[in-house]
Amino acid sequence: MKKLSILLLTCVLIIGALSGCASSESDSGSSNKLVIYSPNSEEIIKTIIPMFEKQTGITVELVTAGTGEIIKRLQSEKQNPYADVMFGGSMAGFRENEALYEPYVSPEDKNLMEGHRNTSGFATPYISDGSVLLVNKNLIGDIKIEGYADLLNPQLKGKIASADPASSSSAFAQLTNMLKAMGGDYESEQGWNYVGQLIENLDGKIASGSGAVHKSVADGEYVVGLTYEDPSSTYVKNGAPVEIVYPKEGAVFLDAGSAIIKDAPHMDNAKKFIDFILSQEAQDAFGTQLTNRPLRKDTKLGDHMKPYEEIHMIDEDTDYVSAHKSEIVERYVDLFTSVK
Repeated sequence: MKKLSILLLTCVLIIGALSGCASSESDSGSSNKLVIYSPNSEEIIKTIIPMFEKQTGITVELVTAGTGEIIKRLQSEKQNPYADVMFGGSMAGFRENEALYEPYVSPEDKNLMEGHRNTSGFATPYISDGSVLLVNKNLIGDIKIEGYADLLNPQLKGKIASADPASSSSAFAQLTNMLKAMGGDYESEQGWNYVGQLIENLDGKIASGSGAVHKSVADGEYVVGLTYEDPSSTYVKNGAPVEIVYPKEGAVFLDAGSAIIKDAPHMDNAKKFIDFILSQEAQDAFGTQLTNRPLRKDTKLGDHMKPYEEIHMIDEDTDYVSAHKSEIVERYVDLFTSVK
């Protein structure tokens, strides 16, 4: 009888523990929490996250770091994921780490522009950024700058700000943009000849990083800089003496993405976040309150942002560029060294 009582007690304890585990897992999956890892700017975080929390009642725990650091963390946590969403980063970077993410296509995806939808099945594009030229209006005088070809003007020698494509992602995007725009592809001699001539006109001057390019133009140290739209639009919005030139030969716009972490602890809330950043409210905020180009078809743009239809856009072969990045960088470094 005593043995039977002990056995019954053991069974009760086991059943209680199992039901407790099930309850805990259920609470975790449906709780009012969402953990986001993000490399995004402070402006994006401070605008979008509170909007999401207010609309949904979900509390966000945010961890910000560089993309590379976040990827390493996701890989180390793969067997026991802590985060639910990766918010920000290039689409190429998501494709390179597909195993880290959960398949999901938002119902809002159908409202995005053609060519900017979730075709991977897991990575959701939500904003786009393009390669542009930033011109200081106080220094430009009567020099005409409408595109890449105009940067070869001898009057601009030593007055062009550019970062190193070997260490700056925006400078690398500019390099592949000009190769495509001036040569038609990434291997043509015509495109690389242009790059060589541009290097000569840089006169050996290379900025310390992407941030130094647009800042040096806004500060009046350089006449023009090879940079990207987001920070350039910020200067325009804030009334700096600069203007944005979209290369008439063609500008490449690359999407930033977001994705749900594989086996996310708060899966339902993660899906709600992906849906939210594609919503009318969030996309309008990107286009009016922020300086990031939204991708929703019916979105609003502020006066600081040129409408899509007024920009000559060209497409980048992202698969080719991802596969041949090291070769492109190596050819640039060799060319820069020989010209210099």
